[in-house]
Amino acid sequence: MDAGSCRAGFGILRMWLLWILLLSLLSAVSGGADSKAVTTTLTTKWADTPLLLEASEFLAEESQEKFWDFVEANQNIEGEHDDTDQAYYDLIVKKASSLLSSIQLNMMKFALSLRAYSATVYSFQQIASTEPPPSGCSAFFSVHGEKTCDAEGLATLLKTAPQKPKPYLFKGDHKYPGSNPDAPVVILYAEFGTADFQRLHQVISSKVHEGSATYVLRHYSANSSGKKVYLSGYGVELAIKNQEYKAKDDTQVQGEEVNATVIGENDPVDEVQGFLFGKLKHLYPELKEQLKELRKHLVESTNEMAPLKVWQMQDLSFQTAARILAAPAVDALSVMKDLSQNFPTKARSITKTVVNSEIRREIGENQKFFKGTLGLQPGESALLINGLHVYLDTQDIFSVFEVLRSEARVMEGLRSLLIETHFIHDILKLNVQPADSDYAVDIRNPAISWINNLETDHRYSSWPYNVQELLRPTFPGVIRQIRKNFHNLVIIMDPTQENAAELLSVAEMFYANNIPLRIGLVFVVSVEDDIDGMQDAGVALVRAFNYISDEVDSQSAFEAVISMFNRVPIGGQLSVGDVVKVLEKRFPYVEVSSILGADSSYDSNRKEGRAYYEQTGVGPLPVVMYNGIPYQREQLDPDELETVTMQNILETTSFYQRAVYLGELATDHDVVDFIMNQPNVVPRINPRVLSTSRTYLDLSDSNNHFVDDYARFSTLDSKAKSTAVANSMNYMTKKDDGYIRPVTFWVVGDFDKPSGRQLLYDAIRHMKTSNNVRLGMISNPSASPSAESSHVSRSIWAAMQTQSANNAKNFITKMAKEETAAALEKGADIGGFAVGGMDLSLFKSAYEGPKFDFLLSHAAYCRDVLKLKKGQRAVISNGRIIGPLEEAEVFNQDDFLLLENIILKTSGERIKSKVQQFGTEEDRASDLVMKVDALLSSQPKGEARVEYGFADDRYSAVKIRPKEGDVYFDVVAVVDPVTRDAQKLAPFLLVLKQLVNVNLRVFMNCQSKLSEMPLKSIYRHVLEPEVLFQADGSFSPGPLAKFLDMPQSPLFTLNLNTPESWMVESVHTRYDLDNIYLQEVENIVAAEYELEHLLLEGHCFDVSSGQPPRGLQFTLGTASEPVIVDTIVMANLGYFQLKANPGAWILKLRKGRSDEIYKIYSHDGTDSPADSDDIVVVLNNFKSRIIKVKVQKKPDKFNEELLSDGTEETDTGFWKSLTRGFTGGGKTEDPKPEKGDVINIFSVASGHLYERFLRIMMLSVLKNTKTPVKFWFLKNYLSPAFKDFIPHMAKEYGFQYELVQYKWPRWLHQQTEKQRIIWGYKILFLDVLFPLAVDKILFVDADQIVRTDLKDLRDFDLEGAPYGYTPFCESRREMDGYRFWKSGYWASHLAGRKYHISALYVVDLKKFRKIAAGDRLRGQYQGLSQDPNSLSNLDQDLPNNMIHQVPIKSLPQEWLWCETWCDDSTKKSAKTIDLCNNPMTKEPKLQAAVRIVAEWTDYDQEIKRLQTRVQEGANHTGKQRRTDAHSEL
Repeated sequence: MDAGSCRAGFGILRMWLLWILLLSLLSAVSGGADSKAVTTTLTTKWADTPLLLEASEFLAEESQEKFWDFVEANQNIEGEHDDTDQAYYDLIVKKASSLLSSIQLNMMKFALSLRAYSATVYSFQQIASTEPPPSGCSAFFSVHGEKTCDAEGLATLLKTAPQKPKPYLFKGDHKYPGSNPDAPVVILYAEFGTADFQRLHQVISSKVHEGSATYVLRHYSANSSGKKVYLSGYGVELAIKNQEYKAKDDTQVQGEEVNATVIGENDPVDEVQGFLFGKLKHLYPELKEQLKELRKHLVESTNEMAPLKVWQMQDLSFQTAARILAAPAVDALSVMKDLSQNFPTKARSITKTVVNSEIRREIGENQKFFKGTLGLQPGESALLINGLHVYLDTQDIFSVFEVLRSEARVMEGLRSLLIETHFIHDILKLNVQPADSDYAVDIRNPAISWINNLETDHRYSSWPYNVQELLRPTFPGVIRQIRKNFHNLVIIMDPTQENAAELLSVAEMFYANNIPLRIGLVFVVSVEDDIDGMQDAGVALVRAFNYISDEVDSQSAFEAVISMFNRVPIGGQLSVGDVVKVLEKRFPYVEVSSILGADSSYDSNRKEGRAYYEQTGVGPLPVVMYNGIPYQREQLDPDELETVTMQNILETTSFYQRAVYLGELATDHDVVDFIMNQPNVVPRINPRVLSTSRTYLDLSDSNNHFVDDYARFSTLDSKAKSTAVANSMNYMTKKDDGYIRPVTFWVVGDFDKPSGRQLLYDAIRHMKTSNNVRLGMISNPSASPSAESSHVSRSIWAAMQTQSANNAKNFITKMAKEETAAALEKGADIGGFAVGGMDLSLFKSAYEGPKFDFLLSHAAYCRDVLKLKKGQRAVISNGRIIGPLEEAEVFNQDDFLLLENIILKTSGERIKSKVQQFGTEEDRASDLVMKVDALLSSQPKGEARVEYGFADDRYSAVKIRPKEGDVYFDVVAVVDPVTRDAQKLAPFLLVLKQLVNVNLRVFMNCQSKLSEMPLKSIYRHVLEPEVLFQADGSFSPGPLAKFLDMPQSPLFTLNLNTPESWMVESVHTRYDLDNIYLQEVENIVAAEYELEHLLLEGHCFDVSSGQPPRGLQFTLGTASEPVIVDTIVMANLGYFQLKANPGAWILKLRKGRSDEIYKIYSHDGTDSPADSDDIVVVLNNFKSRIIKVKVQKKPDKFNEELLSDGTEETDTGFWKSLTRGFTGGGKTEDPKPEKGDVINIFSVASGHLYERFLRIMMLSVLKNTKTPVKFWFLKNYLSPAFKDFIPHMAKEYGFQYELVQYKWPRWLHQQTEKQRIIWGYKILFLDVLFPLAVDKILFVDADQIVRTDLKDLRDFDLEGAPYGYTPFCESRREMDGYRFWKSGYWASHLAGRKYHISALYVVDLKKFRKIAAGDRLRGQYQGLSQDPNSLSNLDQDLPNNMIHQVPIKSLPQEWLWCETWCDDSTKKSAKTIDLCNNPMTKEPKLQAAVRIVAEWTDYDQEIKRLQTRVQEGANHTGKQRRTDAHSEL
């Protein structure tokens, strides 16, 4: 070895020695405990659901065909994989991959990781449990309510089934394809993938093929595993607490046995202060332990969170952005995630970053742009996916997942139509959704009898005539009286219907009050010639009306009609007698029979009225139209009609003002002509065409199949069949020019039957008027195809195949006529109908050919894809299916015109202009327009996409380019990296990037001149792109939030940030999650949460008043247990919420006053038909569910109020129903003492210290109060330890308790700080937290000690005020400087009144609800809380601020003594002592309690002794199950 290499070797040795020295030094420095961590998991209450079933539900959303293909392929997978979780998962992915594209497969993996369909699978399990399952069966059939689990039993049940009613099927049910709809319904409850399923599935599917059953599959697992489902899609924050007042309990917590594997060796944050530990461990495996020590020391030295000076904070937002932008694009998102989520620990090092001027300049430029296009201020954020706004703060991950999925569908559809990638995003941005423009019909028709005419009648002669009057300024809401027929109301009615009188009385009210409204009537009565006015009241009315109009004038006729209806009793019908009486009185000398009898000459408009009604197609009678636009059914209620009409007059006035201003309307124009020439006026309104619930064919496919090969056609799936039909279609058009036609009609029918020919004839007549239309035909034969039964269909097909377009068109027009068909049936030669220029021999050879393949294919297509019965008619316009049309339903030329109008207006022209840019030839281009329209229009209606051409992204944006050639998502994020939005957005974008191909731009939107720390919390967002496994192939525990290497000095509070409709509770943790102090923790704080409920929210209105029915109660339950939970409707937005879980639930009005006074009128967003009495709601996913319910008072209860001061609520029946626990579901308890003898006390607490105070407060109440007590606690924030202990305490001291819960409504301004949320709960929801039977509630703060009997407070006379509070003491003079209410805003607002303390108050709930105090408080809170500086003590400032609207009764001072504000001399008379914070001394609570309250320590010791006994008992009996059988609100 030469000297050089020897020297080098020595150098390496010396470096090693240095390393070892350094590391041993470090291990001496920080040889303390291991690094600390916090982990959080959230599981469901229900047991784990098999991933195989979840995957099937994902496929069901693609299509039922795919669901059943998947089920068939996986009937029994036992033995198809080795028993590891990973092999099971891989098998599912492999089986699904044959049915899904690669993007959709990634989506499925994400859905399985999110467990998004676990709720869907479990909802079927809950439905099965209500059957209930027969014993000893792991899978069973239910046939119309009878159950069996073997094949023989099924055959017997099928025979007896028809006598029993069919079961209720839900929207999410899986019906086996080809099921006979008239056969009995067999529901199979089973878990597919098992042998039991396979056996029963084969039995029932054979019955379906015989046509003897309809088969529905519902998931059901007989034996569930004990594991729970781990959820993701939520955020966890560790917020740093203000330690100004020490609020930590000093009771020691024993450490927990924690699964230590959660903290992996491969920590995701690899780099600490420039050392790359992943690399170092890899290079020097033998130094693993020392490297661990070095890393720990470095972490702790960076994590120390010494406060920053204000000048250091100013630029933090820009500095963080600069740090992110400096990273390579691949890592930028990870850097953003790390910096924003761990910001408090990173801030000090970020302050050293230099920001270059280009970044600042470009951000400044872009901010002007963001403000203009997106309305964003600096520091605000936005996320756009393909131009769709995604709101991360209100939209949960499950709805974002839906957006991704539907976008992927559309982009893949466009891709499979062979459209190039860069055009795809252009097409996506087209807004093709049907606008809610209201279509109108023409009211210039002689059939309408006008009562008045504003332009010519004498009574309006004093009004101005000039349209310029519209532009004269007036007060808002004033209706301008101008002598022009601007506003026209037409009532089309059958005089013998019940509500005719109501409608006419509204019209009379308008007329009598000189509202500028022209009123017209159309009477729809019998048009039979042999029916006269002496037999039929309707005909009598028309004749009488015409007679008086002729003799006198139409106003008198109108008045006479009103008199006739005034004679009709309420709920009765107009009779001939009523008409005769009025005529005799008004025209005593005229022979009535000459007017009404058979020879009457007063029949004008009788036939015309009905003809006008039928021709306009406006729907069921009565119909009211404003300027030709029909009102909705629910707007026909008299009060509603008045309101809506006035509103329309005001809204239309602004439309006219614009027209006058722009010179489109002048005084000499006919106003009615002007209205009727607007583009929304059509000759006929067909509700079928205008309906917003539309179904579309899936035409987004390309293949080379045709209908003339039936054998091949019959094997294709629905999508491929539609494509084959489109491939084979030949079209008729107006001209033979090369023109792209944006509208394609397919007429479906049996053209060998008159109804089919009529439809075709009307379509051809329309096609000849418009060059935008192409017309194709699909035969749906009534009988199985034969040469005799298909003359016309075959001749049409042959002509289209063999003749030039023009000849074919003329020939087919002939074929559609009735006389042609009649002649052909008699055996006439088809050649006789040929038109000039036809190639007859070619036509004949095609017509007489032996193959009917096209007919067979068309028939199969109509049956399987269009779901039509034989011979039924339909129209398909650009892929939208209108039909099946009823036997006698009219669908004429006007309807085709309306259809064409709608397409051109919404989508046709826009898509056509894009397709023109592709430069494809005309036929293919017209096809593309049709297919793209069907694809885009079938998407659920969302908001419009944002068009953006972004400013500069050179210096201030993170850019990730998509993989070439693939479909990509265009994602734009605008974000300030030091906001909560960035903490959520970064992990979401990282997952999105792994899921799909993205073109991603993240623009920085920084704030300058920050004056405080922008983020005071450490945050984790729990989200994984796919299911994770451990090394041994089992599922990895989780997903979970990990906070590793946490700083140990601060005090943290842990909060969960979950989707709006989730109610979660903390379970199994000994640590105080409100006060996490890591220095005192052994190694890990493992917080476990459980999803306790999914919320069902709703809004309820009374249809008569349009107001929310305050105090109305709903219950939710099942058929066997009708009341599981209940709730009260708020006046704010008529809001209510019910706690439920996945499954099918029945919503009802609560028995008692609610269902005595009200009945349900209609409901929306539910799962049962709108007219059914029982409202069924199926909760089968994790997304928010919001329903709308309308109620109506029963006729005999019209004047009764729910919240009356009557005595009915004291009746024991109601109170007894309550003692089951307000929400039912609890055990029936012993009869309670009479309600007058129970004192209800409400309190809230969070954190172990306040729970300790709360127990002592309860003990002090119980020691001093002789009357029985019931405590009500807010459950949302109680620790598991408190919830476990409270039943033991209740047993020991003999009190009742109930845990109440309410989720903060999404529409009410959200608080972010836990303490402020709890304050909000003290005051904002008093009217809905407790049952109506509780009429007085006392609130006692947790840190209070009671020294008297609280019965005195409950019985205190509030003198009509809804609540009583104690004013703040003023006797301790040295605190004057801290009495903020003595000066400034409060002094002027209170105007000499007292400022009250919120630690103790009494609420008269009856009065509180009656004056809607809760609604007023929430309204005021909503206004004030938008300002972060108002309501600093929310629970106290709000009632004091509202003192003028909701009066407060001041309680005597001795009810609350607190050392901070009251002097020592008043202490001896104190009835309660409150441990207020002292702003002068900042004394810790525990210390103050021991010093101020002599009995506090004794109470504390007494409870500790009970806790020890309970603990020993629990240890003695092993892990005792929770005994709390209480049900919660």
